[in-house]
Amino acid sequence: MSMETVGSEQSREKMKKDKKKRKADTDKPNTPSTSHKISINPMESKKQKRALDKERCRLESEKKADSKQKLMASSEPRSNQRTEISPTTSGLPEFHIGVFKDLAAAEASIREAAAHSLVAELLEVQKAYDSLENKEVVEGQFKLEAERDDGLNNCAPSLRYAVRRLIRGVSSSRECARQGFALGMTVLVGAVPCIKVDALLKLIVELLEFSSSMKGQDIKDCLLGRLFAYGAIARSGRLTLEWTADKNTPYIKEFVGSLVSLAAKKTYLQESAVSIILELVDKLPVEVSSNHVLEAPGLKEWFEGATEVGNPDALLLALTIREKTGVDNKVFGKLLPFPYSPSRLFTVEHLSLLSNCLKESHFCQPRTHSVWFSLVNILLPENVLQDFDPSAALSSIKKHKKGRKGSSAEEDIEKNLKNFCEVIIEGSLLPSSHNCKNLAFNVLLLLLPKLPASCIYNVLSYKVVQCLKDVLSAKDTNLHKAGQHFLREFSEWVKHDDVRRVAVIMALQKHSNGKFDCITRSKTVKELMSDFKTESGCMLLIHNLVDMFLDETHASEEPSDQSQTTDDNSEIGSLEDKDSIGAVGTPVFLKAWVVESLPNCLKHLTLDTNARFRVQREILKFLAVQGLFSSTLGTEVTSFELEEKFRWPKSAISSALCRTCIEQLQLLLSNAQKGEGPQVVASGLEANDLGAYFMRFLTTLRNIPSVSLFRSLSDDDEEAIKKLQAMESQLSRQERTLGPSIETNKFHSMRYLLIQLLLQVLLRPQEFSEASSELVICCTKAFRSSDLLASSGEDETDGDDAPEFMDVLVDTMLSLLPQSSAPTRTAIEQVFKCFCHDVTDDGLLRMLRVMKKDLKPARHQETDSENEDDDDVLDIEEAEESDEAEMDETAESDGHADDSETVVGDEGVSSELPKASDDDSDEGMDDDAMFGMDTALAKYLKERKNQAGSETAHSQLVLFKLRKPQVLKIFSSLAQAFVNPHTTEGNEQLGQRIWGILQKKIFKAKDYPRGEDIQFPVLESLLERNLALAAKPFKKKNSASSLSKKKLSSALSRYKMINSLAQSSTFWILKIIDAKNLPESELQDVYRIFREKLGGYLDSKITRMKCKFLKEVFKRRPWIGHHLFGFLLEKCASAKLQFRQIEALELVIEILKSIVSSKPDDSSYLAKLGCLVNVLLTNMPDKASRRADVRKFCGKVIQVLTDPNLRALFLRALEPDCEAQLKDMFPALKK
Repeated sequence: MSMETVGSEQSREKMKKDKKKRKADTDKPNTPSTSHKISINPMESKKQKRALDKERCRLESEKKADSKQKLMASSEPRSNQRTEISPTTSGLPEFHIGVFKDLAAAEASIREAAAHSLVAELLEVQKAYDSLENKEVVEGQFKLEAERDDGLNNCAPSLRYAVRRLIRGVSSSRECARQGFALGMTVLVGAVPCIKVDALLKLIVELLEFSSSMKGQDIKDCLLGRLFAYGAIARSGRLTLEWTADKNTPYIKEFVGSLVSLAAKKTYLQESAVSIILELVDKLPVEVSSNHVLEAPGLKEWFEGATEVGNPDALLLALTIREKTGVDNKVFGKLLPFPYSPSRLFTVEHLSLLSNCLKESHFCQPRTHSVWFSLVNILLPENVLQDFDPSAALSSIKKHKKGRKGSSAEEDIEKNLKNFCEVIIEGSLLPSSHNCKNLAFNVLLLLLPKLPASCIYNVLSYKVVQCLKDVLSAKDTNLHKAGQHFLREFSEWVKHDDVRRVAVIMALQKHSNGKFDCITRSKTVKELMSDFKTESGCMLLIHNLVDMFLDETHASEEPSDQSQTTDDNSEIGSLEDKDSIGAVGTPVFLKAWVVESLPNCLKHLTLDTNARFRVQREILKFLAVQGLFSSTLGTEVTSFELEEKFRWPKSAISSALCRTCIEQLQLLLSNAQKGEGPQVVASGLEANDLGAYFMRFLTTLRNIPSVSLFRSLSDDDEEAIKKLQAMESQLSRQERTLGPSIETNKFHSMRYLLIQLLLQVLLRPQEFSEASSELVICCTKAFRSSDLLASSGEDETDGDDAPEFMDVLVDTMLSLLPQSSAPTRTAIEQVFKCFCHDVTDDGLLRMLRVMKKDLKPARHQETDSENEDDDDVLDIEEAEESDEAEMDETAESDGHADDSETVVGDEGVSSELPKASDDDSDEGMDDDAMFGMDTALAKYLKERKNQAGSETAHSQLVLFKLRKPQVLKIFSSLAQAFVNPHTTEGNEQLGQRIWGILQKKIFKAKDYPRGEDIQFPVLESLLERNLALAAKPFKKKNSASSLSKKKLSSALSRYKMINSLAQSSTFWILKIIDAKNLPESELQDVYRIFREKLGGYLDSKITRMKCKFLKEVFKRRPWIGHHLFGFLLEKCASAKLQFRQIEALELVIEILKSIVSSKPDDSSYLAKLGCLVNVLLTNMPDKASRRADVRKFCGKVIQVLTDPNLRALFLRALEPDCEAQLKDMFPALKK
């Protein structure tokens, strides 16, 4: 034994003696009699305490000095003693115990060096010990804390001490002590064969024993110490050597049994214990796993109870041992099927047994449990996946793959994956906690590297997409980042594979009814759609979109269960879903998304001309078939001429969707015309002429007896279509005979205008037939030199009074511009470009009248108008006579066209409004200009009346100027002029004039804007801004105190007029919206606006919304109040402002009366109404007037609920105290 050890033992004995002496000294003054304790005053007690403290400090300092001197004396250089034999050790080499300190170092290299140094010294000591004849002498001199019955009989004392020290060290939590001491134990046990395994197992239990009196951290240290010690034994390889020496060795069973017993004590030990067992299994031969590991004591019981308690580690151990041995064994219990096969493992019944085990694996979040990796390897084996056919995904979007034939292995994998996703992911993880949902996303990502494209639809199932929608629509949840990461990984996975990308797009959109990006507030689908760069990928997308459009099955076979997949804070997904579900088949919104997405997929393609034409042709056929035609016999029609089969959905699509198809068809033809380039026009090849292909396609389908147009046409429209078809056909033939020239461009541009006009006739019946006839005549006159038309009465000899051809053409196209779609206007622009050199002076003057080119800069500059069309180079605006006063035009911009700040002072101009220039800010629209505007309006109305029935270009222009959407623009301009301080302040007469026009000509007029031309987004924007204006407070500037009472009164009066204007405007806009008879889904934005304003009214003091105004809104438009009644009751019950809460009770009564009268059997609101009454009666206001209002409200509720059943349900919703209080107020209720 070393001098260091002896010195340390003597120092320890000295410290014990000093401690006893110090205790005896300090106990003497503390043991007086009771009477003496009572006689000592507090000051003397403090003095004695100070003296004791000084004595204790002195003794401690002396003890430290003595120990330091002894430590210095014992730490003499030992380099020369390393190889010497100490006379006190009977010939054994010296063992330096200081090496244990380095085993706990934080740096791995120091720990490794210390471990090897420890083993080297102990091997040298043991070798010398083995050569001794009289070992008893050595053991008797120095035992080094070793006991004779510890099982290490053949080991040197130093080795025995080191083993015990290493076992105790693995339980230390200091720095990296566990890692270092476990490493030292691994190397030592593997290098020194005299250390018996049974002795180690016994010492581990003895030295790391814990009792009930120990604290939690101490118990944890002991358990972790055992775990590290067992791990050291497994890594040392000694058990393999033991089995090699003795095939019937009991040590393997005992070792595994010890680990199983340890794992059963605490959950956090299970995974590591199983990891040690699996590491041992890897080192042992296969037969050892069956004969020794599986027969370990306690393992069978552990397996049997795993499914009930939810033990994923037991499942991992069973799967790994079964995979390694390949032998079935009933010891696995219910964890594995017997006999075992992957198909049996992934049956619905067996997965249901394992669901509890797998669900409990979320405890190791954010790390994914190892059992999932094992399951994924079994679920998607490498050898079978290499033979998967990627083209199989083409038909995977369909719900039932009737036509597919694959190998049995592929079918088994798809079936197993489907069962796994339905039972484990959808049935177990997604309906559970946030951790389980996060785990579900991680498990699905584990499948990606091996997932075949044909199986994507099983992974991105309905419930998974629903969960994604709910998670991503609520940004304040913990799962939001997990959902974003999930989508990023999927996007990266499909980045270079069009088949995968198509499958992901289809799954996301079908399960969200085409609203995935909208609901999740992301651009996932949009970015995936823009990644197609090849013809094959784009064709694949088109075919799958068409299949989705024609698919009549529901997006899911089961209704959405929001309680299973949604978080408490995410309600957007459920609201969005309720909007768009159709009665039968695919939701209407999804069909509309398919129609709009098909042309958009061409935006990012960079293909050659032929490839681009083939893609355009596929899209055109779909849009034409679905938008223009319907089948009278079944849903499939075969064209032998085109050698194609055309299909329609089983349930006919709506007329609105047909119109959307026609609009997208127009846009497709317009984009094709723009993107052709001069070489295509010059070549005249019909093969790449999309317009010519469309006309031939249209003629062919119209000739099929079982195919008809989607709507019946009037005689005039039918005649117009025939003329347009005939003229386009003749122009096309003539174009092909010409070479590259300006004349060829004229033919080409006119042909596309004829095609667009033909689609306009189908899109809007009885509006374009006359213009079509005029355009055909213009074509006859324009291309007369080409002998296109034989003389048929239409091409009569021009007389002296016949108008010029270009004048007629200009008038015709000008009459088309106001009512045509953007693609038609683009076609008109192309014709103007080709014929601009032939325009006469008269035609030019007509164009200038319409364009109204103003040479002076506008008083209010417009920026980025929403309705500005980049393609409309003519910049058409309203025409006015030159002697009429120009009206100030302030078009609606993208920003909120709110009123300027209503302030007292001259500088109150909002930055949101256009600013007046310095030159004419004071020369605004005066009374003369306003009366001039009235005169102009009267003149237009008179001209419209006198020219009724006339269809000249000028009358068409007048109709354009007075079309109903124009009223909205006039209203918007007048309203902005009224609220703009620079327009009306200081000119009360002008303000009163604008007010009179708004009241008499717009708000109180018998007629108001109606029909499909009124765009709902415009109405929605006007509604939101007017409600904001109605809630705007009266703001005073700091300088308002110095203003006169007259100015203050004037500003207040102006504020009241603006508020009244906002309320009247709201009533008028709601009347227009009500007249449109919009479906419930499109009214969601209206409900959202009122919901926000109601919330602000009840919770914010800033808003100045009037209760009477809201009451009038609900009275005039009861459908708004009915929809918001539940929200109003909830907000009123939790209102932050008591005076607003009391005011809002009038709104509750107003809506309640309407609901009871229109829906007498509806009782869905009674629970919330009872909750509101409970809140009011429990927290009665302090003011007597408000208490009276509460009692009045309760009385009105009882009066309105005349039905005894409703009244009984209402009373049942009240709390007992509130019910009693209410019956005391109204004795009639007691009956």
